Amino acid sequence: MNSLIQLKGQLNPRSNPSRGGGSNLATNTEVKVEQLENIIRNLEELREYWKNRTTLIDGTLVNVVYNRIVPKSKRIKTIIFKNSNENTSDLIKGAKYEGDDNNPYHVITYFIPLENLQLNINKIQICVNIVKDKFNNKFNNEDEKEISKIDFSKYDISKTTFMEVLTDCSIVTKLTYPKYDKELNENQAITLYDVNKKSKEILEKLGITGRELNILDDNTIILYKDALSILVRQAPYLISMAVEDISDYELPKEYGEEEDVLEIEQVAKNVAEFPEPTDEPYIGVLDTAFDKRVYFEKWVDYEERYMDDLADITEEDKKHGTAVDSIIVDGPSINPKFDDGCGRFRVKHFCIARHGNNSTFSIMRRIKEIVENNLDIKVWNLSLGSNTEIDKNFISQEGALLDKLENEHDIIFVVAGTNQTEKKQDKIGSPADSINSLVVNAVKGNGEKVSYARRGKVLSFFNKPDICYYGGDAGEELRTYIGTGQKMNQGTSFAAPWISRKMAYLIYKLRLSREIAKALIIDSATGWDVVDDAKAEYYGFGRVPIRIEDIINSNKDEIKFYIESESTDYDTYTYGIPVPLDKEKCPYIAKATLCYFPKCTRNQGVDYTNTELDLYFGRVMQNKKGNITIKTINNNKQSDEDGRVLEGDARKYNRKWDNVKHIVEEYKTTARAKKVYENSSWGLSVKSKDRLGKGDGKGIKFGVVITLKEINGVNRYDEFIRQCSFKGWLVNKVDVENRLELYNIAEQEIEFE
Repeated sequence: MNSLIQLKGQLNPRSNPSRGGGSNLATNTEVKVEQLENIIRNLEELREYWKNRTTLIDGTLVNVVYNRIVPKSKRIKTIIFKNSNENTSDLIKGAKYEGDDNNPYHVITYFIPLENLQLNINKIQICVNIVKDKFNNKFNNEDEKEISKIDFSKYDISKTTFMEVLTDCSIVTKLTYPKYDKELNENQAITLYDVNKKSKEILEKLGITGRELNILDDNTIILYKDALSILVRQAPYLISMAVEDISDYELPKEYGEEEDVLEIEQVAKNVAEFPEPTDEPYIGVLDTAFDKRVYFEKWVDYEERYMDDLADITEEDKKHGTAVDSIIVDGPSINPKFDDGCGRFRVKHFCIARHGNNSTFSIMRRIKEIVENNLDIKVWNLSLGSNTEIDKNFISQEGALLDKLENEHDIIFVVAGTNQTEKKQDKIGSPADSINSLVVNAVKGNGEKVSYARRGKVLSFFNKPDICYYGGDAGEELRTYIGTGQKMNQGTSFAAPWISRKMAYLIYKLRLSREIAKALIIDSATGWDVVDDAKAEYYGFGRVPIRIEDIINSNKDEIKFYIESESTDYDTYTYGIPVPLDKEKCPYIAKATLCYFPKCTRNQGVDYTNTELDLYFGRVMQNKKGNITIKTINNNKQSDEDGRVLEGDARKYNRKWDNVKHIVEEYKTTARAKKVYENSSWGLSVKSKDRLGKGDGKGIKFGVVITLKEINGVNRYDEFIRQCSFKGWLVNKVDVENRLELYNIAEQEIEFE
C-alpha cells in the first residue's frame, strides 16, 4: 500500500473580486401592483397587531415568507427596514424552512422598530403609484431598461430605492408575526427570540418570577405549567423553540438483554492476566456510571462527582457506561473479527446520567463543566441519546452545546446515532444532530442497516449521521463486559466507541489534527461513486473500514495526500499541485474531503452554521476571460464568474453551508485520460463566506484529504513525491511505525536526579 502524504506549503490568500451591484429583478420576473398592495396590507395588519405590544420588547417581530430558499445576498434590503445600508443580518432572529421537499422556501424572522412599519407602508405606496402611472400596473425586466427616463424626484423616492422595493416584493410571499402553535407540556425548555433583552427581564414583566423562573442562558428557560400558561397567553409570539426538559436515555430492552454472565472467579482471573496500563492515551467517556468490578478497572479513571444523589446509583445505572468502556479499552480482544490495529486505550469516565429519564439540561451543565476542566482530552465518546426525534427547524440544545465546545476548543465528540425503541422513531435523536461532531450509525456485519436504525438528515439538509460502523444486531451482537461479566450487546452506543478508538489513534498516536483525522475517517468510508442521498440518511458517507491502515494508506494505484491550512481571506488557494502525466494526459480520477469546525448560532434556525467553506479541486486552466481558474472535479460553479447557482441548488448539490464537503469523480471502466491545459498543475481553492457579517470564518482551520486514482492501475506515487518536492512543497510521508516510535518517546516520563 502507499502511505498517506502530507503536503506543506504556502497557500495564497485572495480577497473577493466581486463587488456586487445594484438591485435588479431576477430574469423573467414580473411584479404586479397587486403584489405590492398585498405587502402594504400585511404591513398594516402588523402595525395593528404590534401597536399595543411593543412595551414588552421595544420592537416588533416580523416573519418574512420568501418564495424560495434565498442566499444572504438576495434577502430583502428595504421593505421592513429604514434603508438598505443597515446590517440586516443583525436583525435576523430565526430562520426555518416551510413547503415540501420539492419546493422548500425560507421563513425568516426579523426584529425591527414599530415605526419601520408605517415608514415602509408609505414607501411601497409611492412605488405602487409609479408602477400604475408609468408601467401599466406591472413591472418586468424590459421595464428596467426604461427606468432612467423616470423623474423620481417628483415621487420623493430615489431610483435605487424604487428598484430595491420591487426586487424585495418579487421574492416575498407575505409578511406576518410569529405564531407558536405546537402543544406545550410541563417541564418545557423554552427558547425565546433574541430581542436584545435578557429573558429574565422579559418574563418578570409578565409576572413570572422566583421559583417559576429557571434560566439556562440569555434566551432559554425552563418553565413549568403555571408559568408556561402565562407566557402562552400573554406573549406567544416570543416563543422561538420548545423542547421537553426530560429525555429518556434508557436503552430499549430488546437490545442487549441476553446476558452470558461469567462467574466472579473468572472475572478475577481476567484481572490477574490483563496488563497494567502504561502510557496509552485517554479517551473521554460521558455516560452512565462505571462498575469497578471489571477486569480492566485499572484502565479507567472514574469520576462520578458531577452527579447529584450519588447514593442512588444502582447496578442498572452502571451497565451501559461500563460496556462502552470495554470496547474502548479492549474491544479487539473480546471481538477479534473487529481487530482494528489501534491497540488499547485508557478511559477517563464521567458519570453524567442514569439509566432511564434524565434532565437534558442537567446533562448539558455536566458536559460543559467536565470538558472545560479536561481540555487535555481531545476525543470524547458520547453514546447517550434522546428517544425524542430531532426538530426539522432547529438544532437541539445538547447538539448546539457540543458544536460550541468543538468550535471553541481543539476537541471532537464521537456521538452515537441513537436507536429506535418500541415507539418506532424515524428521525435520530439529540445530540446526534450536532453538526461539528462525528455521528455514527450502526450496520450489520454484511454492511446493511440494523433493525433499530434511525435516520437523518438534520435541518432537512446536513448529512447526519456522518458514517456507519458495526453495532451488532439480533444474532450478531457485540461482546462487551460489565461488572458481572460478559454481556452481548447491540446498538449505536457500541458502534461509536470503535470510531472513537480510530479518532484517538489518528490524533494522539499519529499526531494528526482533528480536521484531518475527521476527514480521513469520512473519506475512508467513501468509494468512487457519488454518495446516494437517500442512503446517506442511514449510512452517512458510508461504512468505515475495520483496519486503521485502510484509513491511513491507499492502494498502489492511488495517491492519497492531505493539505491543512486556515482561511484568512475570501479565497485560500494554490495552483501548484504537480500531478505526474502520461503522454501529455492526466490519467486520473480524483476525490476530496474537506472538514472544518465552524461557529454556529442556534437562534438562526435552519441557517445554523455561520461560515461556509466552498471546496474546489481539479486541473488549473484559463477561463473565457483569460483568468486562471480551477476546473473542479464536481463541476461546482457557485463562485465562477460565468456561473449562477440558485441557493436551493447550491445547498442540495454542493452542500453549501455544510461543514463536511466530499466531492468525487465517479469511476467508470471506460474512463479516459484527461486533457492537460496550459498549466499542467492541479489546484485547490477553499472559498469562505460569512453568513452574519461578523468575521466568524476568519482564521478557521480546515483540512482536505485528496486521493488521485490512476485509471490504468499504474503506481505513480514516487514520481508524485519527486515532483512535489521539486515544486517547493515540503513532503512528509505518514510513516506509522516512525510516528508511533515518536509518540512512545514523547510519552516517556523523564526522572531527574
